[in-house]
Amino acid sequence: MKSKFFTVVFLLGFLGNLVIKAQNDQATFSLFYESHKNKDFVSAVDYGWKIVNGDPTPWLRFKLFPKMEEILWYMHDSMKVSEAELKSLNDTIVYFYDRAIKFEPKNESHYIVRKAYVKEVWRKDNPEDVIKLYEKAIELDPNTDNFYKDRLGMLYVANANENNDYKIKALDLYSKLAEAEPDNPLWNQKLESIAEDISELVNITKKSWEFDKENIEKAWKYASTCLRAQDYEQARIPLEFLVSKSPEVINYWKQLASVYEKLEMNDKAISAYKKLIDLQPDNRDNYVNIALVYKRLDQLSVSRTYLQRAMKIDPNWDYPVLIEAQLYEQGARACDFDFMAKCVYLLAVNTYRRAASLGGQYASTASERIKALQNSIPMKEDYFFRKLKSGDTIKIEGPCYAWIDRTVTVP
Repeated sequence: MKSKFFTVVFLLGFLGNLVIKAQNDQATFSLFYESHKNKDFVSAVDYGWKIVNGDPTPWLRFKLFPKMEEILWYMHDSMKVSEAELKSLNDTIVYFYDRAIKFEPKNESHYIVRKAYVKEVWRKDNPEDVIKLYEKAIELDPNTDNFYKDRLGMLYVANANENNDYKIKALDLYSKLAEAEPDNPLWNQKLESIAEDISELVNITKKSWEFDKENIEKAWKYASTCLRAQDYEQARIPLEFLVSKSPEVINYWKQLASVYEKLEMNDKAISAYKKLIDLQPDNRDNYVNIALVYKRLDQLSVSRTYLQRAMKIDPNWDYPVLIEAQLYEQGARACDFDFMAKCVYLLAVNTYRRAASLGGQYASTASERIKALQNSIPMKEDYFFRKLKSGDTIKIEGPCYAWIDRTVTVP
């Protein structure tokens, strides 16, 4: 009976102590809260530490750690303290972030990146340790503020050597920033400063991709860097990989088709443009681009067919009409300069006039070609000797011009 009595007394005493402790914690937090609200940070910090060093869980909903962080940063940046006090404060802030991470894991990335900044800028800690912290914070939250990503990038660059891959990591980081903020010139400037010249950038991105050969993002960085360096032979390799892995991505095919053209790999360029036409049947540029390849191959009839498809999509576009006129010029130059050749030049002039009449970007170019060909078209005597009068129709024919299948009218 007596033992039961003492047990009850002990429990009542224990519960009483818990109540008193809870009341004391409540009072402490209230003093902290009011001091913080009144910007009395010196008083608030002592009350705050009592809560932080105990069990801060009941007070998390009142944003205990963000308030305490504000106080500590104020003390660092806005209060006059000695060097020794500042060093001690920096150590204290790092300890504070460890407590914050323990009790507020949902905000872990924020506290880690702030801890990294304190260790980097205020404490001048080992860069390797700081780099790991920044990397972990960004891994936890890819949307970490770009300010801290830039801090990491600068650490990569400053500590890069032959024994680590920091240069590649810096390039990767700033490439992502440049893609996320295309209107911010800073990231491209940083990219360019990483390497001594563009060829080194090409080698860095190549090495990065080779270490992770299935990585599409790294393949694109390598390809785009090669394109910037106008190294089309190297660009071809990652671009071919990209279209094999992502055959529906239009930009990959556009870049690859252009590279094939520049390398004079005409058959492959044609295949790439045909793929683009399949992907974008209503894109006028694809038809003109493939027409230009066929034009270079002297397959003038096929070229004209694709130009006509471009005109059908956009009847007011003068560029395909201009190129059609060039086809007739090209055809005439390849044959003997006789009366029929003069008629083909006249067809070219008439087509240039049609291009000029559209009033587009190439109107002046078309007008210049009309003037340049005035001595190549039939003269009055040419018509007279052939008993042709104004309004008569002349069919363009002969083995050299079988592909044209057009007529011109005597002026």
